[in-house]
Amino acid sequence: MREPTISQQTDFNGGTERRIDLDWVRIGAFGLLIFYHVGMLYVSWGFHIKSVHRITALEPLMLVLNPWRLSILFLVSGVATRFMVRKYALVPLLRSRTARLLIPLLFGMFVIVPPQAYAQIVETLGYPAGFADFYLNHYFAFSSQFCPNPCIILPTWNHLWFVAYLWVYTMALGLVVMAAPALAGLIERWLVPALSGWGLLVLPPLAFAAYRIVLLPHFPSTHAMFGDWYNHALFATVFLLGFLLAHAKPFWDATERHRWTAFALAGALFLTFITLRSMPDGGMPLRITASVAYGFYQWLCMVAVLGFARRWITKDSAIRRYLTDAIFPYYIVHQTAIIMIAHALRGSGLSAWQEASIVISGTAMACIVTYEIVRRVALLRPLFGLKMAAASEPAMPMRSQPAG
Repeated sequence: MREPTISQQTDFNGGTERRIDLDWVRIGAFGLLIFYHVGMLYVSWGFHIKSVHRITALEPLMLVLNPWRLSILFLVSGVATRFMVRKYALVPLLRSRTARLLIPLLFGMFVIVPPQAYAQIVETLGYPAGFADFYLNHYFAFSSQFCPNPCIILPTWNHLWFVAYLWVYTMALGLVVMAAPALAGLIERWLVPALSGWGLLVLPPLAFAAYRIVLLPHFPSTHAMFGDWYNHALFATVFLLGFLLAHAKPFWDATERHRWTAFALAGALFLTFITLRSMPDGGMPLRITASVAYGFYQWLCMVAVLGFARRWITKDSAIRRYLTDAIFPYYIVHQTAIIMIAHALRGSGLSAWQEASIVISGTAMACIVTYEIVRRVALLRPLFGLKMAAASEPAMPMRSQPAG
């Protein structure tokens, strides 16, 4: 099967090959966050604020996405990192990635995220003063001053934890590559045969299941960096897999070849997981079975998405070029837009679907307007992860030869 490429030069690769499929996977995964986080307003799970309405019928649909939507972003980020390592000198690359990730993270924590925390304490604790009082007197407390259960440690990064984790993994991997430049190639030569046949469908999810059995009971998800060891094990693993397998054509061929099998098995495992989840606690045997079903479902969904994308998404478009640049600024602002719009609508008497429609459309408009302003102002571009020059983020190239 021909690689999904297009003849178009980029400053990223210096060649003509592009991974259009992985660009769209990244765009799609980030795009799902808008709908997922809007859904969090209405389900029974905890979120920063909640609508007065409950739509529990959304929960199974959100559980379809929840196990793999973030993992696949870390995998694609690992692929992109491998290509950058081969293109650029390592130290300048790490310096560039620090600027492209930490500047938006800090800007987001100081400017974008504070309204989320303010709306949360207003709705949960009835904070009587205005936003200016909260921001100037409390937001930079570097402690937990407000405890709506759990306590809010301020300042916070909220949804921007992904950026912090990605920076840590990139820096750690960079140090390993500097210390042992040939190690990635050695591991790749062992890993590719194992993940190019039926092992693709079995080996990674066994690790994911083990993480849930061993780590999750003791280290539940917090996104707080320290102590979040289940999430680190999961996300660092898929980031590393993306890095190691970026150039492994047999692996990508296998995702395409097994896409239908992965899809069918994922469907069966999802039904199994949902059934087990609805049962009363059956002790360790039930928890192990549920963890195995969850871990396999996680990975098989990623294989199916990667395989179908590689098979079907082979042509470039102006929309792809636009969204490749826009999606990270969208990600930075989307959750604040969701929370502030929902907060403003509280008490409006709207039905759940009217309210959700306004939140979704308002969030989309906020994302579009923000990006259209930011991309035109050179000083704002780095604050949202864009290059100073108004050039689109290059697509991920794909080469068939193994990395050294």
